[in-house]
Amino acid sequence: MLATVLGTLLAVGLARHTRSKLLDALGLMPAILPDLVLAIGLLVFYDVVQFSLGLHSVILSHALFGMAFVAAVVRTRLAHADSSLEEASRDLGAGPVTTFVRVTLPQLAPGIVAGALLAFTLSIDEFVIAFFTAAPTEPTLPIVIYSMIRFGVTPEINALASILLLVSFTVVIVAQRMTKIGEFRAQD
Repeated sequence: MLATVLGTLLAVGLARHTRSKLLDALGLMPAILPDLVLAIGLLVFYDVVQFSLGLHSVILSHALFGMAFVAAVVRTRLAHADSSLEEASRDLGAGPVTTFVRVTLPQLAPGIVAGALLAFTLSIDEFVIAFFTAAPTEPTLPIVIYSMIRFGVTPEINALASILLLVSFTVVIVAQRMTKIGEFRAQD
């Protein structure tokens, strides 16, 4: 959720308000860097600023990691959005916030949903960043699965994998249906 909000705002900010290649590169850097490099860099950063490790550090790390992917997807959708609708909204007296909420966000909704699903999938799969930024007393799901699988695949791991697969399929199908319903309503 945090990665989706920050990534959307980053995409809009980079596309509409900034034309800097350096900021573009910095915004996408977490997606380009190898996971190990990013994880060690975050661990060193947390140590330098004396930020304690725990669930909050994992959430921030995954938000930073996922934000780059969300920004890339939303920015692609933003490139194909009709900017004349935003201009018409402003011409009719809507402020920047109203225009963003009522015109821009609905146009970006499929990209935001796709970016959120991508960030969710990558976050569930991301073991290295979670391993380096989690406290030993608060393991994340990938860390627990890794520690269980080291001793062999048990029925619990199979059940957990089945549940994760079912949840993932359900989320994708619901998101696809919502996107199709939104596109159908936009055509009316």
